[in-house]
Amino acid sequence: MPSVPPRRLIAHLDMDAFYASVELLRYPDLRGLPVVIGGGRRHQPETLPDGSRRYARLADYAGRGVITTSTYEARALGVHSAMGVMKAAVLAPQAILLPVDFEQYRAYSRRFKAAVAELAPVIEDRGVDEIYIDLTHLPGAQDAVGHDPLGGARAIAREIKNNVQRSTGLTCSIGVTPNKLLSKIASELDKPDGLTVLTLDDLPTRVWPLAARKVNGIGPKAAAKLTGLGIHTVGDIARCERAWLVEQFGRSYGAWLHDAAWGRDERPVVTESEPVSMSRETTFERDLHAVRDKARLSALFTELCTELAQDLSRKGYLSQTIGIKLRFDDFRIVTRDLTLPAPTSDAQAIRRAAGECLKRVDLSRRLRLLGVRGGKLMRQAAVDARPPSPARRALPPRAAEPEPTYNLPLFEPLADADS
Repeated sequence: MPSVPPRRLIAHLDMDAFYASVELLRYPDLRGLPVVIGGGRRHQPETLPDGSRRYARLADYAGRGVITTSTYEARALGVHSAMGVMKAAVLAPQAILLPVDFEQYRAYSRRFKAAVAELAPVIEDRGVDEIYIDLTHLPGAQDAVGHDPLGGARAIAREIKNNVQRSTGLTCSIGVTPNKLLSKIASELDKPDGLTVLTLDDLPTRVWPLAARKVNGIGPKAAAKLTGLGIHTVGDIARCERAWLVEQFGRSYGAWLHDAAWGRDERPVVTESEPVSMSRETTFERDLHAVRDKARLSALFTELCTELAQDLSRKGYLSQTIGIKLRFDDFRIVTRDLTLPAPTSDAQAIRRAAGECLKRVDLSRRLRLLGVRGGKLMRQAAVDARPPSPARRALPPRAAEPEPTYNLPLFEPLADADS
């Protein structure tokens, strides 16, 4: 008799309020208080002579900053990630404001992923605070425990949670289901410190009552269109005919909506994936002017290029396409790219290429955001292993419509910036 293939058991692990939780390890006296992460260096806590600390408050904040994350106590007051800090200050003026510390968050990210890998090595990295884990073939994962047919998978997920907490002092939430789409939803259902195990039989009670936006892949525009059609929940989508959804949303997305609502997702857990790009960007606390704030913008621009170069070098990549991203005071976003003759991770080369991109942007309006991006990434080791290319006669460039260039003096020349 042919053997029955094991049922898929995919877990999604999401760290609970990750950045904020890391800060609470450093400042345990803030536990139980509304805390917001998103300040700048000037919002560093001040240690007083008696050993106590003085913290910045949202009520005293002035600027353009955006919240990176917040504790659950702050979320209960309506303060959420991506919200402007000034808006958050209206909702929770006495909330504590802390600066972001990405180096610390990356260190804890590495620690929690190593703790998971000790027990379940088939991991798909989805960012600094979340991963997918394939439990399907782990010893005991398919076992029933008492009357619980998924008791083995539940026990492994609980041990993963315990190992993460032992290694980091932090809690996480895990959803275990037959696929990635449902596990992403499940990990959010019982936060914080949750463990949720679902089968397809649980769709009507646990998933269909949720708002359609809870499905990863239904963004604001699709949700608005669904609402306009009288569709508000995942269950509302599931009750729609597949052909009707295709008619309304197109063949690919309409079919995907139907599959998602019925919990169908065959994507594998991908253990190795190459990044498409790396970037660094910053949002200014106040709008900066191309001429009046030239010195500050120049320093920030060079710092972003240097940080991008360090990111590339640390992760073993080179970039052949350097780009910039600008957001102006009217919220218009402009991007420009430049492809280099050879890939690089050199800070000066990146700074020079990004500067060339800036010459192709009209900078007469004030700026809210500045970013630098490295695309067309290649592994340093792969580039080093290439055989020398035979000399070829260069072909003349194909004629193209020239882009206008602007001579507004936004940034100092490279030599001045690096001196």
